[in-house]
Amino acid sequence: MSAITVTNVSKRYRKGQIGYHTLREDIYNLSGRLIRLKKGGEKEYIWALKDVSFQVEKGEKLGIIGPNGSGKTTILRLLAGITSPTQGNISLKGRIGVLIELQAGFHPELTGRENVYLNGAIMGMSRKEIRSKFDEIVSFAGVEEFIDTPIKRYSSGMNVRLGFAVAAHLDPEILLVDEVLAVGDAAFRQKCMVKMGAAAQEGRTVVFVSHNMAMIENLCPRVLLLNNGQLILDDNAETVLIQYQKSIVATGSVPVRMRMDRMGVGGIKIHDVQIVIPDSGPIENIRSGQKVDFVIEFIAEKDFHQVEFSISFGTLTGVSLFYSQTQHSCAPFQIHKGHGRVICTVDAFPLAPGTYTFNVNAFGGSIMYDWVLNAGTFRVIEGDFFGKGITTVPGHSPFLVKSQWKMQEQGNLA
Repeated sequence: MSAITVTNVSKRYRKGQIGYHTLREDIYNLSGRLIRLKKGGEKEYIWALKDVSFQVEKGEKLGIIGPNGSGKTTILRLLAGITSPTQGNISLKGRIGVLIELQAGFHPELTGRENVYLNGAIMGMSRKEIRSKFDEIVSFAGVEEFIDTPIKRYSSGMNVRLGFAVAAHLDPEILLVDEVLAVGDAAFRQKCMVKMGAAAQEGRTVVFVSHNMAMIENLCPRVLLLNNGQLILDDNAETVLIQYQKSIVATGSVPVRMRMDRMGVGGIKIHDVQIVIPDSGPIENIRSGQKVDFVIEFIAEKDFHQVEFSISFGTLTGVSLFYSQTQHSCAPFQIHKGHGRVICTVDAFPLAPGTYTFNVNAFGGSIMYDWVLNAGTFRVIEGDFFGKGITTVPGHSPFLVKSQWKMQEQGNLA
C-alpha cells in the first residue's frame, strides 16, 4: 500500500521570488507576470522540479540525495503541503510530521510548551493526546529547563531538537525530515537516526533528505538521486550512492569559478582553489605526510572587514573528516575590492591513500558570502608519513596519527 504517490510533478518558480506577500502585492505581481508572459516572460521562470514520479510504500525509509539546487527540499515542501505543484499530482495517506527548516511551524513569541500544543493541534491531535506525549517530547529534546521560555530565545540546536521531537513523537504516519539535522550535535543526530529507524519498524513512512551519505546509507535502503530538478536514479542505497560518488568526482573537475550550485549572499566569490607544493608548484596527488598549500583565489566586489575562510575535507560519501579555519591560526582578514588569495598550509597531510573531496567557504560572523560544496576532488597516494619507510595498512582508517610507544614495566600486573 502506497503512503506517498508522486505523479509527473513539476514545480516552477519565478526568478527572484522570495517569501510571501500581501494580497495586494500578489495581485500587482500577477498582473505584471501576465504582461511579461505576453512579451516572452517565460525566461523569468525556473523549473525546480520537472516531471518527477515515484511511490513510497507504507513503512518504507526513503532517502533523497543530490547536489545543491537539485530539487530535494522542493519535493519535501510539496509533500508537506507548504507549496503546490505547478503540474502533476501528489497523494498522501496519513498524518504528516515535518521538520524541514529551523522553527518551521513554531511561533517565536510562544514558549516551547505552547508550541508543542500548537503543533499537535495543527496535526489534528486532541489536547489529551498531546499531553500523553508531552514529557517524552521534552525529554527527547533535552529542553526541560527552557520549555516555558519563548522559542525566539532558543539556540539553533535547541530549535532543531524540539522541532524533531515534536515531528517524530506526535504519532505521524509520514515523517519528512530535511538537512536541518546537521545543526544538531553528534549525540542528538544518533538519537534521531534511532528514532527514525524505530518509526519505520512501527509501520511509519520516513522520507529523509541529506548531504550526509553515511546517514543516508545507515537509514535508507532505497534512495532517489536528483539533479537539476529531475529524477536521475531510483534504486537501492548502494547503487545510488556509487552513482552519486561518480557525479561528485565529475563536479569536482568543473572549475570553481564556473560552478553555479554555490551558496551564500555574494559579494565575495571563490574563483579557484589550487593544491600546491611550496616552492614547487601545483599538483594533483598528495603524498601522505606531505607539506601542502591550498591556495584559495577570490574576487571581492568591495572592501570587507572581518572576513574568514575555511576548507573542509571529507570522503566521497559525504563523511566529514577534518577542517581548517582562519580563526585557528590568525585574525579575520581585511579584504579589498578586486582579486585576492589566501593560503591554508597543512604541514603534514594526515589522510591515508584514497580519493577525497573538499568544500571551501568565505564568511564573516553569521554571514555566508560564498560556499562551494565538493569544490574539488583529489587523490592521496602512499607517502612516508611516519618517517620509517613503511606503508600504511589499506582500509584501517582514513587518518594517520603519529604516536609514541614504549615499554614501561614487565612483570605480574595483578
